This record gives sequence, C-alpha cells and structure tokens, in this order.
Amino acid sequence: MWISFFKLRFFCCLLAVLMVVVLVINVTQVEYLDHETASATFIDSGGQFVFSQVTGISRNPYCGYEHQTLSSRERLEEDSLLAALQWQVPDVGPVPFLKSTDPSSSYFVILNSAAFFKVGSQLEVLVHVQDFQGKPKKYGGDYLQARIHSPKLQAGAVGRVVDYQNGFYKVFFTLLWPGRVKVSISLVHPSEGIRVLQNLQEEKPDRVYFKSLFRSGRISETTECNVCLPGSLPLCNFTDLYTGEPWFCFKPKKLPCSSRINHFKGGYLKGLLTAAENAFFQSGVNIKMPINSSGPDWVTVIPSSIKDLVEFNLGSPKNVGPFLAVDQKHNILLKYRCHGPPIRFTTVFSNDLRYVANELNGIVGGKNTVVAIAVWSHFSTFPLEVYIRRLRNIRRAVVQLLDRSPKTVVVIRTANAQELGPEVSLFNSDWYNFQLDTILRKMFSGVGVYLVDAWEMTLAHYLPHKLHPDEVIVKNQLDMFLSFVCPLES
Repeated sequence: MWISFFKLRFFCCLLAVLMVVVLVINVTQVEYLDHETASATFIDSGGQFVFSQVTGISRNPYCGYEHQTLSSRERLEEDSLLAALQWQVPDVGPVPFLKSTDPSSSYFVILNSAAFFKVGSQLEVLVHVQDFQGKPKKYGGDYLQARIHSPKLQAGAVGRVVDYQNGFYKVFFTLLWPGRVKVSISLVHPSEGIRVLQNLQEEKPDRVYFKSLFRSGRISETTECNVCLPGSLPLCNFTDLYTGEPWFCFKPKKLPCSSRINHFKGGYLKGLLTAAENAFFQSGVNIKMPINSSGPDWVTVIPSSIKDLVEFNLGSPKNVGPFLAVDQKHNILLKYRCHGPPIRFTTVFSNDLRYVANELNGIVGGKNTVVAIAVWSHFSTFPLEVYIRRLRNIRRAVVQLLDRSPKTVVVIRTANAQELGPEVSLFNSDWYNFQLDTILRKMFSGVGVYLVDAWEMTLAHYLPHKLHPDEVIVKNQLDMFLSFVCPLES
C-alpha cells in the first residue's frame, strides 16, 4: 500500500532558529525573553550539523577540561549546549529567606478555564509567585515543573514554562486527550536556591569524592581520586589513553601508581551551605512543593472533529481502493492505492494494479508533497529475492524522485508483528516478516527517507500482536508519521 499526501508546511525557513528553542525546552523547560546571541552548531536528528544562533556563555573552566583539545566544530557545539543550559537568575544581591519564593502563597490561574477545550488545542496557565511575606516577587529564575493529568485515564503530559523575569510565568500545554484534565504546578527550587546550586556546580565539583585502594604485598594505602584534584601533591594520572577522559588519584606515599586495585565512592562533603543558604532547601517548605490554583485547577476537554477531511466516494472496493479525500480548509489532498501483485485481496480490477515504482515516477514532488509506502506483508511466502527485486525498483524510483525534488518527504512504514497460530505461522510467521523488515531497513539506509518503526511499536506494546494493529497503536504510528510531515508545527 502507498499513500501520496500533499500538505502545506509553513515556517520551514525557521528551522535553524527553532532548533535552538526546541533544545532549550527539552533540556530546561524554561525559555527566556532576552539574551545575547552567538553563532553555534547543533546536531539534528539525522546526525547533521545545523548552524544557528544561541545564547552567549561565560563559565569557569574545570580543571583538566580547560586544556581539552577541541576542533572548532566541537568547541562550537559545546558552547551551544552550555548556552542552552544557562539559567537566568537576576543579580539582586543576597536575599533573606522571607523575601524568597514561597510556594504556599504563590498561585496560578487557568486562562479561559470556563470554556470547553478540544483535543489538540492549547491551554495557557498564568503563574504568579510571591515571597514569604505575601509580597509579589519582582524577578524570576524559579525552577517550576508543570503537568496536566487525568488519574483515571493514567494519562499525563508536561507543560512549557516561559519566565517573564518579573515574578510572572506562563505555562503552555497541548491537550492530548478528552475528559477532565487537571493542572498541577510545582516549585522545585526558588531562584535563590538555584543561585546556590549554580555556585556549587562551579566551585564545588568535588562535593562527591572517590577513593582507590593501592596494594603491594602487605602494604596498602587508600587515596582520594576525582576528575580534578586540588593542590600540588603528586598525582597518579589514570587518564584513558583512547578517549582522553581524565581521572586522577593522589599518589600513595609508599606505593607506585601501578599498584591501584579498585575504585569506590568515598562519600559526600558536608557543611557545603551557610545557615542562610540552608533556608532555601527545606523539605515541606520550598523543595518540590505544589503551587495552588486561585480558581479551578481543571478543564473539560472534548474530542476534536476531523470533519474538515471529506472523502470522495469513488465506488472502490474495500481495502483495494483507490481512495481520495480532500481537506479544503488546510489545502490537503490525500490519495491511497494498493501496490501491485502479489496482492492477497480477494479481487482487484486489472486496471487498478499499479506498481509503486511506476506511481512514484509520475509524481512531480516538492516541499508540499509527502509519499508514504508500506510494502511487506504480501511478500512473506516468497523467496527473499522476490522482495529484494521489488524494493530495488522502489528504491530507484525514490532516489530519482528525491533527485528531481529534494524537498519531497518520503516515509516508509516497516513490518509489524502479528498473531500466530499453527497455520498462520506457515504463511505469515513473524520470522518471515522479521527477514523482510531487515531487508527493507538495510536497502533504504542512507537513501534519505523516514521510517515509521511499526515493528518496535507492536513488539513493545502491551496489546496482543495483530496483523492490523489496534487503534491506539495505529494512532502512535500516525503521530510519528505526522512528526515527519510537519515537525515545526505545534
């Protein structure tokens, strides 16, 4: 089976810039509204380097890492990763505990909470933080975690937090399922605590220390070890010769470095914080504490319609097709056609027998064209050479399509596991399909197509295996397919 799918995909030219935003969201879940920028490099999902603009950084070099030999590309990548992790905490000087963020007096409001929401729509939540004196905070930097959940459905999703640096935060959720959906916001650490954590990260990287035992005959000594050791005492250098990963131990007084026999955790340094700093890390007070809502903390989500997509009745037989549907609102034309023989449908008109390669040769392609291909199940009873020949022709047509229209998106669905009995095993065994799946992956490796991994999706899912998987699995496959079609759209 194969599908040709035309869709307008906007904002593609913003990919390089949005990759930075995606990285910041994924790693920190917090965006910042003002920052300086510098050229940097990211690696995309295909392993390619993408040049973009990222926040400039300034960090204290850590021991041997300041002497690393990095290529310009590695240095640019490292700078971009560190920039993405920069946490904007205002420089307001020492802050007493009573003026730090108090989760019990802070609150959030669901915007438009009285309205009904549809699945797929966006929910916005405004968070206002206050101190222990009940006064509004005038700066940001707090670490908040936000989620929506429906306990009865055992469903949940995280939100994207935007820090406005004035005591207000906005959280954005995508509503992914229908029913009653509850919003939960938590203060993980106040901004005053984040500043302390930053200082520890920079100035006390040895707050967990390690040791090694050195032994020769009856003589044994234990010394401290770490990535970096302070002072000017003699060291044993155990830096890995292949990777260059640094590791050092203080040299034993009586034994050579070669007498090291083990490695173990020594312990955790105590007394790292002052009394004032300890106040920012109190269980039940300001560590992972809920922030309450000033109104309803839930919304009702109703199922969304797919009414925009209208199917044209071509009088085609079920399963065989061809089928045609149009979404005028979103400028989408959807076509479906079964592949050519061997095809196990009961009856197919001769005029409807089309080989995938020939259909691909008739497609102009372009940035608004998506082609989806699924060819495997009907080949399970044949020698592997038959399947290889078919894929070779399809691959040649795909390569030609991408040569003339490089922005065309081609997605291939892999094989999937199915239910087996004594008779079915002789025709459609998973062992047969595993062979076909392996061939497909190898033959299209490096061609520039996307794979919807139906094989892993069906094997990993708790539902029983079926030749035609249940709806929840099909939805997962469609979600993955759409992530390739429109990766920049929310």
